[in-house]
Amino acid sequence: MRPHFDLPGRIALFPLEGAVLLPRTRLPLHVFEPRYLQMLEDVLKTEHRLIGIIQPEGDGLAAIGTAGRVIAFSEGDDGRMMISLKAVSRFRLIATEEGFAPYIQGSIDWAPFGRDLTGSERDPGLDRDALFACLHRYMEAHDLSTDWEAAARAGDETLVNSLSMMLPFSPGDKQALLESPTLSDRRELLQGLIEFALHGGDDEDRLQ
Repeated sequence: MRPHFDLPGRIALFPLEGAVLLPRTRLPLHVFEPRYLQMLEDVLKTEHRLIGIIQPEGDGLAAIGTAGRVIAFSEGDDGRMMISLKAVSRFRLIATEEGFAPYIQGSIDWAPFGRDLTGSERDPGLDRDALFACLHRYMEAHDLSTDWEAAARAGDETLVNSLSMMLPFSPGDKQALLESPTLSDRRELLQGLIEFALHGGDDEDRLQ
């Protein structure tokens, strides 16, 4: 759903390895470094309140990230801030800008990701029984747990995107999930990663 504010051509960037924000999901974050506390203070003064979540890559940043809108924040006794970001849209990073602000800002292009603003996606090819069977085995193998009743109730997009964000894949695999053009593409990759891990693959080196 298109936001009520204009999407800016430049936003503050928050590099986080191993973390991605997928369409129509939310991401809780602890903010404690002085430069990012300053970033949050500046962002909250804007109409859009957008922060770009993007992974480091090599000596720079990944080509694709996601802008999340600050929808809630609270301050702890130690000065740390707990914030919640709601995904607005993915973006392509054109260039980084380091100026007077202590944090990185980026010139970005929203155009490649118009589908992120059009509402929830469906995945006609999703076989929930097959996905859940693999997921049960994966969770047991990695000593993980989840709310299976909530997972069963979740819509296609919520299920696939939430799993893509929370499962312990490598940063490269997380980036590939983020960059998947459609929900069906992401679900196919997600299942492939789960099945690869179940067959003894070392997913730490897959897409590094």
